[in-house]
Amino acid sequence: MIKRMKVEAWAEQRAGLPAAVAAACPWYALHTRSHCEQLVYEQLAAKGFHLFLPRMQVWSQRAGVRHRIAVPMFPGYLFLHSLVDSAIYLEVHKARGLVRILGQGWDRLAAVPEEEILAIHAVLRSKLPIHPHPYLREGQRVRIRRGPLSGVEGILMDGKAHKGRLVLSVELLQQSVAVEVDCTDVEKA
Repeated sequence: MIKRMKVEAWAEQRAGLPAAVAAACPWYALHTRSHCEQLVYEQLAAKGFHLFLPRMQVWSQRAGVRHRIAVPMFPGYLFLHSLVDSAIYLEVHKARGLVRILGQGWDRLAAVPEEEILAIHAVLRSKLPIHPHPYLREGQRVRIRRGPLSGVEGILMDGKAHKGRLVLSVELLQQSVAVEVDCTDVEKA
C-alpha cells in the first residue's frame, strides 16, 4: 500500500512538472507478451504513467470482408517516458502482460533516444501510409527538408525518380517502419 501511494504521488508530481524537467525524462522500451500491448498500456496509464503506443493502419480480411484496423507499429513493444527508481520499476513490472523493461535491471535500463521517438511522432502526424520494414543499420542516411516530415532523419531505400521509402529504425528494438516520401524533399544527413 505504501509503495502504491508513492507511485500515485509521484505521478501527480510529474504531471505538474515544468516542461523542461519533463523533457529530461528518458524514454524506455517495454517488452510485452504477444498482443498484450494495449492491456499493458491501459494498466500503466491508469496508474498515471506517460506512455506511447504507436499504431499504424493495416488491411485485415475476416469472413471475406476487408477493412482497416490499427495495429502496434512495433509488435510487442510500447514506450514509457519516466524517471525510474526501484519503486517505479517494481510498480511498472506488476502490469499483467509485461515481459520486461529493456535493460540490465532497474538501475541500468536501456533508454530509447529522444530523436527516434520524435521521428515516430512526426510520421504518425503526417498521416502518410506506413509499412513494416526489415530492420536496417547501414545505408544512406537522409533528412527531409520540407513537408510534414521536415527535419526527420532516416535511411532512404528504393530511391526512384520521385518516390522513395524513408526507413525509421528504433535501434534498441531492432525494428523499423517505412514511409513513402518525395525524393526531391531529401538531403544527405
